[in-house]
Amino acid sequence: MSRHISRSPLAVLLLATLLAALGACSGADRSASPACAGAPATCSARGASASPETAAPAGATAATDRPSPAPSPTAEPTVTAGARTASGTPAATTHCSSPGACGFPDATTTGPRIPLKPHHTGYLAVRTNGLVIRGWDITGALDIYADDVTVIDSRITSDSWWGVNLRPGFSGLRVLHSTVTAVPGKGPDNGGVDYAVSNMGGSSVEVGWCDVSVFGDALSMGQGDLHDNYVHDIVPFVNLGGEWQHTNTVISGGGNTGQLIIRHNTLLNPTGLKQGASGSIGLFADTGVVRNVTVDHNWVAGGAYALYGGDKGATGIKVTDNVFSTQYHPASGGYGVVAHWNAGGAGNVWRNNRMSDGRTVRPGPVT
Repeated sequence: MSRHISRSPLAVLLLATLLAALGACSGADRSASPACAGAPATCSARGASASPETAAPAGATAATDRPSPAPSPTAEPTVTAGARTASGTPAATTHCSSPGACGFPDATTTGPRIPLKPHHTGYLAVRTNGLVIRGWDITGALDIYADDVTVIDSRITSDSWWGVNLRPGFSGLRVLHSTVTAVPGKGPDNGGVDYAVSNMGGSSVEVGWCDVSVFGDALSMGQGDLHDNYVHDIVPFVNLGGEWQHTNTVISGGGNTGQLIIRHNTLLNPTGLKQGASGSIGLFADTGVVRNVTVDHNWVAGGAYALYGGDKGATGIKVTDNVFSTQYHPASGGYGVVAHWNAGGAGNVWRNNRMSDGRTVRPGPVT
């Protein structure tokens, strides 16, 4: 999972173990899907997913370093006049003024929906199955050693390795309608903080309608359901190995056995190319083959490349209907839109992806 020079996942586990040592509801989804400002009906903004109701169960209490890639002209987007989607509707031909203007998540459609009560937990190991944490304003970090834990309508401000972490052997974690952020300069990795939501295990984690910021590798997992989130304002830092931390809004190290779904999120990585920018979505074969990933209908911007596509051997990667924004770089990422896309991989699909200015995006081959 980790891509630092200075430590491995085992080191993270040992460090966290040495630290000293969360009810329920969800209403109708707050977000609406406004039409694209000042544009004809070509942006095709899909409505946000419906918010589930979550009931508290009875008795519940409240890296391997990767050098910066060289520019790759094959990954640059192209302009296709009059391009049409598979359904025959025109691709976007005009600018969207912002993610929210095209119906993508932003600060107004994510985060807690109820008043919060302060809880200065520090590092907290959660060991109660079915626990629901709701309405908490947490100063600290949650380390989950239990099944079916839900964090909902809460805020977490961390100065640890993560905001919420699921340990191996446990399942059912959901983080919904919450803000997960950190204090720059206070984290253990040489003053940096690493993972907003981390999945160390082999089960799926759901993260939905969350406002996530600061963390270097914000949503870190091989399998999960990441939807309707707003990830932004990543803060770069030099890690314990003395290198700029490679930053990603979503990162997967490969070797996953389940599915990773990345759908209807706003994923912004403003990190500079000389400050460790990696991807907005980083699908890396660091620990095994990348497989079974859906990247659908997201607003994506920033990184060295906006999307790292899994590399050689990647299969079942579906990248569809995404908007790659030019807000940080003309090609969305500093060097281009996509790198390491395996066009010949079984089940790999690239369809109807476009720039925010309307250009059609076609990936280059794996290099």
